[in-house]
Amino acid sequence: MNPKLSRRVNEMSTSATLAMAAKARELKEQGKNIIGLSLGEPDFTIPEFVKDAAIQAIKDNYHAYSPVDGYAELKKAIITKFKRDNHLTYKPSQIVVSTGAKQSLANLAQVLLNDGDEVLLPAPYWVSYADISLLAGGIPVEIPATIETDFKITPEALEAAITPKSKMMIYSSPCNPSGSVYSREELRALADILVKYPDIIVISDEIYEHINFVGEHVSMAAFEDMYDRTVTVNGVSKAYSMTGWRIGYIGAPEYIAKACNKMQGQVTSGANCIAQRATIVALEHSPTEIQYMVDAFKERRKLILGLLSEIPGIKTNEPEGAFYVFPDISYYFGKTLKGRTIHSAEDFAMYLLEVAGVATVTGEAFGDPNCIRISYAASEDDIREAMKRVKEALA
Repeated sequence: MNPKLSRRVNEMSTSATLAMAAKARELKEQGKNIIGLSLGEPDFTIPEFVKDAAIQAIKDNYHAYSPVDGYAELKKAIITKFKRDNHLTYKPSQIVVSTGAKQSLANLAQVLLNDGDEVLLPAPYWVSYADISLLAGGIPVEIPATIETDFKITPEALEAAITPKSKMMIYSSPCNPSGSVYSREELRALADILVKYPDIIVISDEIYEHINFVGEHVSMAAFEDMYDRTVTVNGVSKAYSMTGWRIGYIGAPEYIAKACNKMQGQVTSGANCIAQRATIVALEHSPTEIQYMVDAFKERRKLILGLLSEIPGIKTNEPEGAFYVFPDISYYFGKTLKGRTIHSAEDFAMYLLEVAGVATVTGEAFGDPNCIRISYAASEDDIREAMKRVKEALA
């Protein structure tokens, strides 16, 4: 705590995923062999048609400030994508392009939350949801789920968490960190609760939509009675391996989109012009163009689950999407390994980093203190070697 800094930044948590990645880089710079399974970053190269579009944009002299809410051509491509993939109909005035889906989420919190408003977070949840809410004056309210229910909340648990101060719910499906996917029936059951509370806005984070191993992806906004109450958040980081290009977007009720445009105009203005031009081409292509990545992730899921099953004390379920496993490692709490007593998931993750040379992320940051998140967005060789090291470190 530095008294010269604002209270908001002093009280803000550091992103656990980025902190672990930084710690892993630090150890690598010291000459240690570290396998990074902490970041949610596909290891595939960007599709050639995306690269070509970016190069063409440079040749076409795109260099000036872009419109705050995105190029008209990109908004048109997003509208087409929403219709094609999600059966959602939006107008250009309902679309806002931002510098990554994280900025989209931050915009939404800033324009919707007042001090004391409660934000419902089905747990486990992505690390930044809570702090993005806190920064906007909101109060995160966790709705716990466990590995026994595939980390999905029930309608009863949702309704029990709702109070007169509930203003927003943020969830992801496929979920980061658990990989869980809400089925149409499960989402409908949650929607049946939410329709009774018309003041609650739902933020549906669908950034992992195409990395789905069970088939159908369902958007909350596709339910007619939830359309005017739901903001659909997406981007190209995960599906197209474009993490560093920083393009996210929303489809929202018009008044929310206009408010996000207003907020963004005072913070960053328009997103990177070259990345926007490349995203137009990315979204115009069929999702079948990236199926090879999904197929590879599915094989890696099978590999890592098989290897984890050979390690005593680690409990797993089968994630249905994204590229994470979220094992329960509470068996090791209170145990001493190589002279170090494990008291928490954070202790466990640090033990794996420093003893096994494998970077993971503590589940505490995701709202579940019994688990760790392991990303399998890595090569099969790295996954095999990492799990070999983990098994030996826990023996």
